[in-house]
Amino acid sequence: MATEEKDILRGGQFLVKETNCEDVFTPEDFSEEQNMMKESVMEFNDREIIAHKARFEAKDYALTEEVMRKAGEMGFLSVAVPEAYGGMGMGFVSTVLTCDYISSGTGSFSTAFGAHTGIGTMPITLYGTEEQKQKYVPKLASGEWFGAYCLTEPGAGSDANSGKTTAELSADGKSYKINGQKMWISNAGFCSLMIVFARIEDDKNITGFIVEYDDENPNGITLGEEEHKLGIRASSTRQVFFNDTVVPVENMLAGRGEGFKIAMNALNVGRIKLAAACLDSQRRILTTAVEYATERKQFKTPIADFGAIKTKLAEMAANAYAGESATYRAAKNIEDRIAMREAAGNTHQEAELKGVEEYAIECSILKVAVSEDVQASADEGIQIFGGMGFSEDTPMEAAWRDARIARIYEGTNEINRMLCVGMLVKKAMKGHVDLLGPAQKVQEELMGIPSFETPDYSELFSEEKAMIAKLKKAFLMVAGGAVQKFGPQLEEHQQLLIAAADILIEIYMAESAILRTEKNAKRFGEDTQSAQIAMAKLYLYHAVDIVEEKGKESIISFAEGDEQRMMLMGLKRFTKYTNYPDIVDLRIEIAEKVKAEKKYCF
Repeated sequence: MATEEKDILRGGQFLVKETNCEDVFTPEDFSEEQNMMKESVMEFNDREIIAHKARFEAKDYALTEEVMRKAGEMGFLSVAVPEAYGGMGMGFVSTVLTCDYISSGTGSFSTAFGAHTGIGTMPITLYGTEEQKQKYVPKLASGEWFGAYCLTEPGAGSDANSGKTTAELSADGKSYKINGQKMWISNAGFCSLMIVFARIEDDKNITGFIVEYDDENPNGITLGEEEHKLGIRASSTRQVFFNDTVVPVENMLAGRGEGFKIAMNALNVGRIKLAAACLDSQRRILTTAVEYATERKQFKTPIADFGAIKTKLAEMAANAYAGESATYRAAKNIEDRIAMREAAGNTHQEAELKGVEEYAIECSILKVAVSEDVQASADEGIQIFGGMGFSEDTPMEAAWRDARIARIYEGTNEINRMLCVGMLVKKAMKGHVDLLGPAQKVQEELMGIPSFETPDYSELFSEEKAMIAKLKKAFLMVAGGAVQKFGPQLEEHQQLLIAAADILIEIYMAESAILRTEKNAKRFGEDTQSAQIAMAKLYLYHAVDIVEEKGKESIISFAEGDEQRMMLMGLKRFTKYTNYPDIVDLRIEIAEKVKAEKKYCF
């Protein structure tokens, strides 16, 4: 098996090890089966979701439930579920692909789908006992039942472990009574099963329970009214109240006090799937914008011919391309890691759990980057439509509203920024990623005399890859300096963590776009990848700017005197091109390609 032969990078190691382009998976590597799946999902999205967009926007909750049932009949809810429990048992890349292409019709359906297949079903497939899986997973996989995930409470949002909902063991030891209140519960209005987190006695950590729900026999469960929301309007979102809800002891998920761990790991999967759910939305936003811009004339010229509009189209395309490249790169890493663990004798359950957990850093990076890019894309989409973009009669307004939630759920982007750096530092402490060695080397390099030779950058991406290597040094210098100064107290310095995270995110995204393009240029010919090369270069150019800005902000905030001067000089060295790209030309090339094809065409 190819997986075992190549040394798969561990999560976070992209920062300290060079990745060969041959070792990354790209959307151009989809198998025949995956391409068929993609076509089938796109066709379903067009027929069942996009055709009824107005009804979703009019808060037609029944339609969301009806389309979810149809998705179940098509097998789309069961892609990630092992065959033993009535699922398709397809790999992680196929799971991500399905989520990508089914999510762009409307955020309402995307949320229902994501909540059900991810946090509604996954906790049972990953943590359930054999009996729990046999009993519940087939019903969830087929769409006979829908799942909801009850974690958030009025006083427990980002601090998920602070929930007040209680679970009390009965005198006969056969059941628990759950009391408490949950809020912002997706799918609450039509679910048959809830994953509920509650605290037993004075436990430090919460515990997970599988709770059945039947409105004919509510068992102490009542639902609040549907919430009125900025976007995702037909996604059922309600408060859920538990009043002496009786749950048999065999419905505890994993062990007592394991709930926080379940919640965190379910969110890791949720994060990469949320990134995937924003990808096709970006493609559609760009396609809709370019169609409008080529038809809309001002001053007797299609607005797509104006430089101001070309800038927007090019930036939207480059961001979508980088997001796609990074998401599928990570998805395949996870899939390979799962396969490796299964080959080593782990159960599918253990393998999947550990496989996703290994790449928790990348999952957080993707969640932040892609959710922010889809919002920026929708915002520019409105701008390209001008006054019409502000009207409910055109699709941009709904796209913008729906995109907004992506930066909040599955852990806010602020929490995820702090998490990705925090997890990286923890991995370094455990010896899973050697950050200290490389950081030390960077320190020595700063003390040494820089080379004044002009390198040979004639080969495709040779300068860009050298830039990526330098950006990694910039991260090691800044993060290493902050860790040295603050040690374990670093997590109290949130502004520094967030700045370091922005550097980390840009490195991963830019490198992913470059590696994908390099791989495709080698196998399909450089001339076929001209616009893709331009997008990778454009994305990197912005990444370098962000690294410079965030690096400077950090250095001048925690270092002083000679140390500060030396680090600022180092930052300058690590963010300096030998040959700057012509940004205007790059944008023109990308925009012309998109304009000629009248769609996102990569």
